[in-house]
Amino acid sequence: MEIKKMPPMSRNFVFVLILVYLVVAIFSFISLLNHNLKTISKNKALENKILETQLQIKNQELQYLKKQIHPHFLFNTLNTIYGFALKQSEDTPGIILKLSNLLDYILYQVNKPKVSLKEEIAHIEEYIELEKIRFQDTLKVSFSSNEIPETIQIAPMLLIPFVENAFKHGHLINGFINIEIVIRFSNDNLDFTIKNTTIQKEAIKENEGIGLKNIKKRLDILYIDNYTLDISEFEGWYNVNLNVLNLKTN
Repeated sequence: MEIKKMPPMSRNFVFVLILVYLVVAIFSFISLLNHNLKTISKNKALENKILETQLQIKNQELQYLKKQIHPHFLFNTLNTIYGFALKQSEDTPGIILKLSNLLDYILYQVNKPKVSLKEEIAHIEEYIELEKIRFQDTLKVSFSSNEIPETIQIAPMLLIPFVENAFKHGHLINGFINIEIVIRFSNDNLDFTIKNTTIQKEAIKENEGIGLKNIKKRLDILYIDNYTLDISEFEGWYNVNLNVLNLKTN
């Protein structure tokens, strides 16, 4: 083809050069965009995999913590039954019945992610009755709870370890172990307070056994940024206050 017969624009070197660069730029942009989309997709899949792995690890850790709490709880209760059985006490059948209810809760209900808060409180009351039998006339317990909606749920065995700890580490003062428990629910918040008499200056360190350490880990897993836990010792009392926020009704 003769140069004169070519379109005028194609004879313009600058225009041809710009056109070539434009075509190359468009193809480069499309290629880069496609690469970025594939990279984003891969990163998203990797992020989901990491989150899934973290969730599995948290779940395994939670199950491990539950297994540590339950034997500790059962050990003390079985010791109570053993002691009364040795004495052939008439209270033994009643203790066994109460323990059977707690066993049902521990073995079957505890595997659920959530249970009714009222159910947890009911088993706290059963646990208290067991300890009243064990301590007889040396125990003074004050327990109060306001009306809890049926729909409010919490993690199972969340409060009972604190109750167990109070009985385990409480000390006789003037012939009595005093334990006070207050449970209040309002505005989607749970306020749980328990305190026991103590004569040890190092009561906080003594009470920091496997039970409380594990319950703190469970709280961090289940209610991170939604709870406060304050533990103190003041004027012969060991005090625990747990506040769990945003427990919405279903």
